[in-house]
Amino acid sequence: MSSVLKTDPLRDVIESDRAHVWHHIAQHKPFETVDPRIYVEGKGMRLWDAAGKEYLDAVSGGVWTVNVGYGRESIANAVRDQLIKMNYFSNAAGSVPGAQFARRLIEKMPGLSRVYYSNSGSEANEKVFKMVRQMAHRHHGGRKYKILYRERDYHGTTIATLSAGGQPQRNAQYGPLTPGFVEVPHCLEYRSQWGSIENYGERAADAIEEVILREGPDSIGALCLEPVTAGGGVITPPKGYWERVQDICRRHQILLHIDEVVCGVGRTGKWFGYQHFGIKPDFVTMAKGVASGYAAISCTVTTEAVFEQFKDDPSDPLSYFRDISTFGGCTAGPAAALENMRIIEDEALLANTERMGQRLLANLRELQSRHAVIGDVRGLGLFCGAELVADRQSREPVEEKMVQAVLADCIGHGVIIGATTRSMQGLNNTLCLSPALIATEADIDGITAAIDAALGRVFG
Repeated sequence: MSSVLKTDPLRDVIESDRAHVWHHIAQHKPFETVDPRIYVEGKGMRLWDAAGKEYLDAVSGGVWTVNVGYGRESIANAVRDQLIKMNYFSNAAGSVPGAQFARRLIEKMPGLSRVYYSNSGSEANEKVFKMVRQMAHRHHGGRKYKILYRERDYHGTTIATLSAGGQPQRNAQYGPLTPGFVEVPHCLEYRSQWGSIENYGERAADAIEEVILREGPDSIGALCLEPVTAGGGVITPPKGYWERVQDICRRHQILLHIDEVVCGVGRTGKWFGYQHFGIKPDFVTMAKGVASGYAAISCTVTTEAVFEQFKDDPSDPLSYFRDISTFGGCTAGPAAALENMRIIEDEALLANTERMGQRLLANLRELQSRHAVIGDVRGLGLFCGAELVADRQSREPVEEKMVQAVLADCIGHGVIIGATTRSMQGLNNTLCLSPALIATEADIDGITAAIDAALGRVFG
């Protein structure tokens, strides 16, 4: 039984929240008559709100972040001890945990060698964009400045990362966006752009090359992709896709940027999602699972070949990467990340993620056999999705309000799940699941049982 405070002692907290806090991705009009939800305690896979209600969290903090679960005292202690000793200095200088975590991280990423610290996934991705642009000016006569991104992928909330975002609803009303970003087609075979074909993965990759040839290879500096598309519908890459993509990038001398902000640090059953596919990236970015939400940290990881391009002429005051992230100098982030990594290793959470991911997919497919509204099930590790359709033959998506009704039913019965929202008009119809890497069989079965019951109540 949790020791959380009950509603009355927290009434002043709730009213202060209602009066002063501007919540993320939330319409606040309902809070005029309904209390905002406030979580006051977390332990393992469970949360308790201000009213004392218990929830099973199937989305790791709402946005796929708390990979090792709630209430990890060892991470809190590691951060506390580090902050007392040395809390901050600009990352223009080094720190003990910063150096130690960079080494431990690079050990898990063969072919990469340099770690640039910042504060969020958006920031980590924007650093890549700036590096590509600076290399274009310094080494390519300003030509290779364009950055390709994929329809349905998401890379952050800044104006530049929205410019590289393939989700029109997230980009809406924030224009004019940054020029020089060019979209390539998605790779969701369930919604094939070319009908039913045997080599869909290769065809989807070839569509990227068609854009490259249209734009001119000499104008393109990098291709930015998620290894598994996250908020755009949990899209696992089709067979043959990544091999062809890598070949295309090499032939046209285009740097490959893998956005691991969601998939990184264990979510897919390997340290990084790209490691399932034999990819050799030039940039890898990560954030959420790096410290499981116990401290703010993101990393932009590059090859030595990229790094060398920023130190070629020390006499030139513009030759180095003239960027800074204030909170990239906080020592709490790498201190938490070191302990987070130890936990994943010592508790064999990568293997658990693979096992529990297989169970989650199997459970979802069993639900698909009984609920006609589930059109497609897909995922990798503990990162899975179920796309809901009004008709399996036509694949017409269900209305978004019906998807939200499923979420509401699940949370009403104590299980927090997610769904694609504010992404693609008419295609916000995929349930998203990303439980912590510590999930047990009972947790997985509890999540899918809640979805089973909710689908029955919402769709009959």
